[in-house]
Amino acid sequence: MDDYGPEHWETLYQESRTPWDAGMVPAAVRDYVTRCAELGRVLVPGCGSGYEAGYFATAGSQVVAIDFSPAAVARARHVTRGSGAVVRLADFFELSVEPFDFVYERAFLCALPPRLRRDWAATMARLIRGGGQLAGFFFIDPDATDGPPFGVSSAGLAELLEQHFLLVEDLPSSGSLPVFGDRERWQVWQRRD
Repeated sequence: MDDYGPEHWETLYQESRTPWDAGMVPAAVRDYVTRCAELGRVLVPGCGSGYEAGYFATAGSQVVAIDFSPAAVARARHVTRGSGAVVRLADFFELSVEPFDFVYERAFLCALPPRLRRDWAATMARLIRGGGQLAGFFFIDPDATDGPPFGVSSAGLAELLEQHFLLVEDLPSSGSLPVFGDRERWQVWQRRD
């Protein structure tokens, strides 16, 4: 059985083995925030170093960023200091909060063992209000089965989300990190009412 729980990720963060960490806010995120009037209440699950969480907060959103690695949380608290983002040690699947307007995805779904994908989709549906959005980068590669990162096919992602979400934007990602190659897509999924 796979073991990609808190201890696994804590070790990687403590050893600074984080090839998914861009060290900055991706251009697609900046472009999207510029196009949107307001994101509202934002959740960043698996926030890692927290660059995007800090950016969303300084752009005026109320941000909650979570990770279940204490080392990641410490790093994110340092990166987001002064931005207004709240960074918490928490498990995504156990969150019990009011639904969010916007949830940001980057290297979270692909870090999860595939057996958790249906739970991930159900939790996203629970945590995003009607009309809210799930947006970010999705690792589209059905052959990447020996991860993390674990890839998913476009059809597989649609099967997970289409019951509760409508795909409203799907663009190639520019500036992907080497760990993802050219296999990321920027997508925006809107929660059905």
